[in-house]
Amino acid sequence: MADSEYIKIYTGGTIIIQVIKQRLEDAGINPVIKDETESGRLAGFGSSLTGQPEIYVHESELETASGIVETVISEMETN
Repeated sequence: MADSEYIKIYTGGTIIIQVIKQRLEDAGINPVIKDETESGRLAGFGSSLTGQPEIYVHESELETASGIVETVISEMETN
């Protein structure tokens, strides 16, 4: 996503990605999830790729999205 108006705000495990994604959507932000492992699996390449999913948001939503990510991470650490 180089040279785009989208900025990566988080890279991590699938479960926390899904929690962050839901919170962003609840706030009216439409994140883009990039998951090369899942894409490879769906294309028939098996699970040889070991990357982690990433969340991108539009640069105009960065401040709000960053606060949501920080909140989710904080909640996960306390549980």
